[in-house]
This record gives sequence, structure tokens and C-alpha cells, in this order.
Amino acid sequence: DPRERAVRAGIGMLGAISLATGLWMAIAPGSFFDALGPFGARNTHYLRDMATFQLAVGAGLLLAVGRPSWRRPMIAVGAAQALLHTLNHVLDVGDADPSWVGVFDMLTLAATLGLFAWLWFASAEAER
Repeated sequence: DPRERAVRAGIGMLGAISLATGLWMAIAPGSFFDALGPFGARNTHYLRDMATFQLAVGAGLLLAVGRPSWRRPMIAVGAAQALLHTLNHVLDVGDADPSWVGVFDMLTLAATLGLFAWLWFASAEAER
């Protein structure tokens, strides 16, 4: 079923991105901060704390690829994280230095949220 394959691919892609982001934050927090997190002063401990959330969501999403009963719950968790993360960036969009990073982050997070929404509905259709 093409929809089933698209759902699996979307969940796998978002899981892999989350894992890669979490690994980057955990292994090279300074590099992550310089590239994507220039909001205020760098705090390596908190960046690594945030990495744990990214790693857990990414692992759950990747496990959900092969476990249909996990898909919608993990999509909901990922969507909730994406929504809250997007709102945080909307509130702080002007605090990034350079400012274009804040706008870029906000837009990519909103697009991620849109993908989670599509996956939610597509996975419901694939289950039927």
C-alpha cells in the first residue's frame, strides 16, 4: 500500500532527524549552538539535557516504523514536541544572533509540525 509506505518513510525520516539532532547536541553542543541554537548564552549542560529528549523521541519514532500500534502514539508525542518547540521559537524569534537563524528555525519547525499532522491522518487511513 503506497500510503503505508509513505507513513513508514515519514516516521523513519523524522525519527532519524531527531536522533541525528540529539547526537549532534550531545556530542558537539558548541557546534550545535553556533549553527542552530544561538539564543542567549550557551549552556552545554542544558543542550545535552535537550539532546536526551531528541534521542528518546527519535528512538520511539524509529521503533514505531515496524510497530503499527506504536505509530499514532509516537506521532502524537512528536507532534506535541514539535508544537511546543515551534511556539517557543515564535516567542523567541527575534532573540537569535544572527536573526535569520530564528526565522529559519521557526519555519522548519512549523513544517515539521505539518508533516506530523499529515502522518497522523495518513496513518489513520492506512490502518483502515
